[in-house]
Amino acid sequence: MAKKKLNIGMVGYGFMGRAHSNAFSQVSNFFQLQHEPVLKAACARDQGKLKAFADQWGYESTESDWRKLVERKDIDVIDIAASNDMHLEIAIAAAEAGKIVMCEKPLGRNAAESAKMVAAVEKAKVPNMVWYNYRRVPAVTLAKQLIDEGKLGKIFHYRAKFLQDWTISADLPQGGQGLWRLDVNVAGSGVTGDLLAHCIDTAMWLNGGIDKVIGLTETFIKEREHNLTGKKEPVGIDDASLFLARFSNGSLANFEATRYARGHKALYTLEINGEKASIMWDLHDLHRLQYFDHRDEGRTRGWRSIHVTDGDHPYMAKWWVPGLQIGYEHSFIHQVADFIEGLETGKPAAPTFREAMATDVVTDAVLKSARTGQWENISA
Repeated sequence: MAKKKLNIGMVGYGFMGRAHSNAFSQVSNFFQLQHEPVLKAACARDQGKLKAFADQWGYESTESDWRKLVERKDIDVIDIAASNDMHLEIAIAAAEAGKIVMCEKPLGRNAAESAKMVAAVEKAKVPNMVWYNYRRVPAVTLAKQLIDEGKLGKIFHYRAKFLQDWTISADLPQGGQGLWRLDVNVAGSGVTGDLLAHCIDTAMWLNGGIDKVIGLTETFIKEREHNLTGKKEPVGIDDASLFLARFSNGSLANFEATRYARGHKALYTLEINGEKASIMWDLHDLHRLQYFDHRDEGRTRGWRSIHVTDGDHPYMAKWWVPGLQIGYEHSFIHQVADFIEGLETGKPAAPTFREAMATDVVTDAVLKSARTGQWENISA
């Protein structure tokens, strides 16, 4: 039976534009779906770089104005892989045009923006999803299964950290292409909305909602030259962020993110301790889930390393033979597969815009707490 074409309109050509394009290109080769993504059009302002991107990935056409992309009748999906300050306007326009909307994380620069996007997609009744890809790493998905099966029992502790080191130099400018994450007006926040957002989304998916937080942030370099003005301007983003949290299930948590951890490029780790068992995961060894079960016989009790590559592990039956690994890029392929399956079954794949907004509510609370020094309750 012929597959139905799902025409993709991509906004952005950077790191995430490449990751998304690869996922759309590869998914039909490995997952049996009724829809086949087609790279119909890519959109960005820099026409030279856009053409190179479109040629590299096989897009059929290009647009320099995202509004024209949204208006095109031959586009089914608007995928927003542009900077954070563009998410709101594009998502609302795409929803009003009746398009399926996919958006990079964080959904909005703050929860107020996210709420407007949620309202738009729900009013238009269009399918929507946010790209929190770490949920789809097979080892993390296995952790979710073990928790849901009660293997850990009552959860006591959750720990997560995401460490980088790429902004330590005082000579690094802020703003403009490639460095917009250092411009608070474009990014919304620093590591809280960029790195901790991933940790928070994964944590709430695994362990449920967060009730309250108390946070601390620091901007180590107070002024940087701005690429667009050429002038030294105050830095408004947080370079480092950490917070304590209490989950709705009573468990305690600590989260940390920084771009000032020399020697770390993308160290994302999580650990969960329950009454019966514990689990640990490390992005640098993403195919392994470390698991300790207190119910094992005492003489042989200890941490075991589960190599998540077998056919009964999440997603792995779609790939190679047991023992052979996949990588970071495959988490995006899994997300596309789940999203398309959701279109076909009518059961939306998570996280939807509404579910992703919950992360922005938490990051807002962390940033507010860092200003006030007080515990902040998380509103529903």
